[in-house]
Amino acid sequence: MIEVIPAVLADNFKELSEGISRVANNSTIIQIDICDGNFVPSISWPYDEIHSGGNNLEAILAEEEGLPCWDRVNFEFDLMVRSAHKQFDFFMKLGPRRIVFHIEAEVEMDKDRKARPSDLQEFKEFLESIDMYTRDNLEIGVAIDTTTDIKILEPIIGSVDFVQCMGIAHDGFQGEPFDERALSQIASLRTKYRELIISVDGAVSEYTAPLLVRAGANRLVVGSLLSKGYDTGEIIKYLENLK
Repeated sequence: MIEVIPAVLADNFKELSEGISRVANNSTIIQIDICDGNFVPSISWPYDEIHSGGNNLEAILAEEEGLPCWDRVNFEFDLMVRSAHKQFDFFMKLGPRRIVFHIEAEVEMDKDRKARPSDLQEFKEFLESIDMYTRDNLEIGVAIDTTTDIKILEPIIGSVDFVQCMGIAHDGFQGEPFDERALSQIASLRTKYRELIISVDGAVSEYTAPLLVRAGANRLVVGSLLSKGYDTGEIIKYLENLK
């Protein structure tokens, strides 16, 4: 069965609470898109509070409260954040079950979309240094843009639990058009890594989802599709049963 993960992109904590509440009854895990305004132009919670202040982030970090619906669902953080691995301890205090690092945000890329070796080595060493207790309680994924060669993943593939392919050309926004290059990228990953969990985020719709699954995806992250007025439970059930 395909795992379907609702996604919430929220400018502030109020929007985050509303977005999570809308889908919490239909999923056991929800992806929270976290945008720093650096790696991507948009800024989402918690960076709105980091930049301008706020009480919700402070209370969560002090363990005085948790994320909305924390007692009912788990959370996957999609970190569209420059050098997010250097802020790993901060994100862990927010209570994720999964974390997704964007490879293009963790390593410097040249004009040919090739990684600086020293950056890639540093990121690899970071992944390998995470203690076993944390790894037993956290899944780590790495996201890759449609314009990045999957060869960049070779040094780190053994240190991550899944790969997230982007279905759009511009990260950090919902409602972006589908980038068909994702299909060949997914197919190449499936051929190279037969047992790999491949997630897709961006432009997952009732039309693109069957193509993504046939290409080799076994997780689908769904954002704007769930705001189209469909019955949330029914659309998730439809996607889960794709083959």
